[in-house]
Amino acid sequence: MDSTAMSMPAGAIQFTLPDTSLAEDQLLERQRRWLEFLNRDNNVNADATELERIILNDKPRLVVSMDHIREFDAELAEQLMAEPAEFIPGLEAAATEAGRAAAVRAGVALDAGQFRVAVGFSGAFGTHHVTPRGLRARQLGRLVCVEGIVTRCSLVRPKVERSVHYAAATRTFFAKTYRDQSSGGTGFSSAYPTADDKGHALTTEFGLSRYTDHQTINIQEMPERAPPGQLPRGVDVVLDGDLVDAVKPGDRVAIVGVYRALGGKATTAAAAIFRTVLMAGAVRVFGAGSLAATKPSSGVSSGIPGAMALTEGDITNIHAIAKRTDAFELLAQSLAPSICGHAEIKRAVLLQQLGGVEKNLENGTHIRGDVNVLMVGDPSTAKSQLLRYVLRIAPLAIATTGRGSSGVGLTAAVVADKDSGERRLEAGAMVLADRGVVCID
Repeated sequence: MDSTAMSMPAGAIQFTLPDTSLAEDQLLERQRRWLEFLNRDNNVNADATELERIILNDKPRLVVSMDHIREFDAELAEQLMAEPAEFIPGLEAAATEAGRAAAVRAGVALDAGQFRVAVGFSGAFGTHHVTPRGLRARQLGRLVCVEGIVTRCSLVRPKVERSVHYAAATRTFFAKTYRDQSSGGTGFSSAYPTADDKGHALTTEFGLSRYTDHQTINIQEMPERAPPGQLPRGVDVVLDGDLVDAVKPGDRVAIVGVYRALGGKATTAAAAIFRTVLMAGAVRVFGAGSLAATKPSSGVSSGIPGAMALTEGDITNIHAIAKRTDAFELLAQSLAPSICGHAEIKRAVLLQQLGGVEKNLENGTHIRGDVNVLMVGDPSTAKSQLLRYVLRIAPLAIATTGRGSSGVGLTAAVVADKDSGERRLEAGAMVLADRGVVCID
């Protein structure tokens, strides 16, 4: 046996890496297939106007509907959701090529070396549409859509993608590309160069280097969807590029991305436990009061929170109740019907749920249209039961306890960032229930 040969440890499995040329051929074939999809006449996302719009708005992110991909090729859609790391690069390359052609038609000058169209997804995801509680090991490496409420947002920091260095001794420039675990694909060493291969000192040209915005947020399971008696679960989400600063704490969102496992300081050989994050590709914000409603972004869209589908029978009943003279008493009696009596308290809670009219005076003063209700009474007089009914009927309601919590704990708390160690504000119950109801027992 050759003395230089490495011995395989017991129980190790030997395998052969795939042929690189074959992988390149597969990438080119997938890129060609995606170009066929983008050039379809009935595909609204591939329309020249759509590509020109995202280029003119300086938001190079194309949101593709999964429903359109299924209409084009159902097998391709399933492969994309099962192995996004294998199929998204080909789609982004095809979108970049189509974007350059659209820029030529629109007369927009682009930097051919730096221009790249990122891709996000929308539409129906079937069993891949989950909450943070539904994320399991089987979803790792797959394309998922996760719904939740934003609890905290980190600061937006620049992340270097390509650094340029100058060697004064030889008057030459050197460039180095950086890819970490959150960049998508395979990461590699990010050692910062200080000298070239001959030992000459290098000076960083910060103006020639390329950066991208980077932010980490945490989304938590919506309180009304958490099982009774259990705390809501959350997941960290990585936002890059035009997706940063699109949401704020308290926003209810649906984020489409790749669920991945990252190695970190907490990963040890004994524990073999990795940190899991969601690499966002598109963000949908529910509600008009969010940042996405005022900040246009091709990867961010807004929706209607808690939209309820009303049938014709429901609309008929609503009109019938509205015509009754005792509509207010009927609604008050329908609130917590299992609790006998407390008619005045039920009327007060009903008025609080209905709310009033907000007023903005000419001098800039804002008068809210909602009222606060304080229930004081002896023990076992159904105060907590009334709160539970409010939690059930309100479209947005957060339950908390006032025992041992100060005003800061209800509004915001100062916590340390796990990644950078910096201190930042984390949203409390009052922030999470913005435009909703906070039930403090």
